[in-house]
Parts: sequence; structure tokens; C-alpha cells
Amino acid sequence: MPDTTDRPYHHGDLRRALIETAMGMLHEDKGWQFTLREVARRAGVSHAAPYKHFPDKAALLAEMALLGFDRLRQATMTAKSRRPKSLRDEFFAIGRAYVQFGVSNPALYRLMFSADADEAADVHLNERALAAFGVLIELLKRGQTEGILRKRDVRGQAAACWAQLHGITMLTIDGLLLPEKVGPKPLDAALMTLFEGLEN
Repeated sequence: MPDTTDRPYHHGDLRRALIETAMGMLHEDKGWQFTLREVARRAGVSHAAPYKHFPDKAALLAEMALLGFDRLRQATMTAKSRRPKSLRDEFFAIGRAYVQFGVSNPALYRLMFSADADEAADVHLNERALAAFGVLIELLKRGQTEGILRKRDVRGQAAACWAQLHGITMLTIDGLLLPEKVGPKPLDAALMTLFEGLEN
């Protein structure tokens, strides 16, 4: 394999090439232990090229995490747009879509909630991460307005929903939601318990 130090600095859309390469490595390796040097080599650019767009690996991981939140928002919005018959059906659709996203993208999902992705708080307060969270906020606000859900602090309700969905997602990824322990349909049972706790 030729020495990448002789490769051109520019690579078309270099930023996109680096992100797509790193995403592929994340999927293949089920983790993010790669270095920027390895990403550059796989992308076919010089070792110095990534620093044009990412000052360090944490910055690249942060962008990958934000792409994860973009995709999570899209997944939940798609589930929501299928015109469920009721708010309860919509709540279940969004909850299932959230968990399915994590299970289908385990390494990316773990990265999204990892402290390795630059400043974790900055990532989670980024407008793209907040937009993913906003799908749930909007549903809860509408439920309160329609008198279906109890009038409580929406952010508190959203925190409870998010915590439960995140926990279920991680347990599912790790293969720990064993039917012998939690029954045959733990996600639906948990969503029902959660929704009934929110109902007016």
C-alpha cells in the first residue's frame, strides 16, 4: 500500500469523506478506538488532512454523534408520520422507533451517549440533538393540550420517558432483556406502564 503522506491534501468533499469513512469503521469495529491517522489512511488522504476540518478525534466523534441524533430524529419522525389512530399509538410508535434505531445502530448509539464525543454536554445541547428530543417534547405538549396527558412540567415528563427508553435500548443491545426475567414483550409492557403514568 502506498504511503499516504504522498497523497493529495484535498479529496473532493474531504469532510464528508472523513465522516463516512469513520462511520464505516465504527460499524465494522463496533467501537471508536481508531485514530485520525487510520481514518485518513482509509479515506485515501494524507495524515494531516483531517485536521483541516477536525482539530482532534473528539471533534470528529462529536460530529458523528450529531449525525446519529439527526438519524434518530428522522426515525422517530417517520414513525410519527404514519398517522397513528391515537396519541397512545403515536407514543408507542415513537418509542419502538427509538429502541429499534439503537438496536440497529449499536455502536453509533453508544457513541451518541459517550463522554468520548468531545464535550458530551455540548453535544447534547446542540440544536441537532435537541431536535431529536423535541419530537418527544412536541408529543407530550400536544397530549397535555388535548387533555389526554396530565399537566406537568413537560421536560420532567420527557426526562422520564427518555430515561426509560434509553435504559430499554441499552438492555436490548446488551441482550439482557431476557423473557425469563421480564416477560415476552418487555418494550410494549414498559411503554404501556409509562404511558399510563402520563395519562390524565
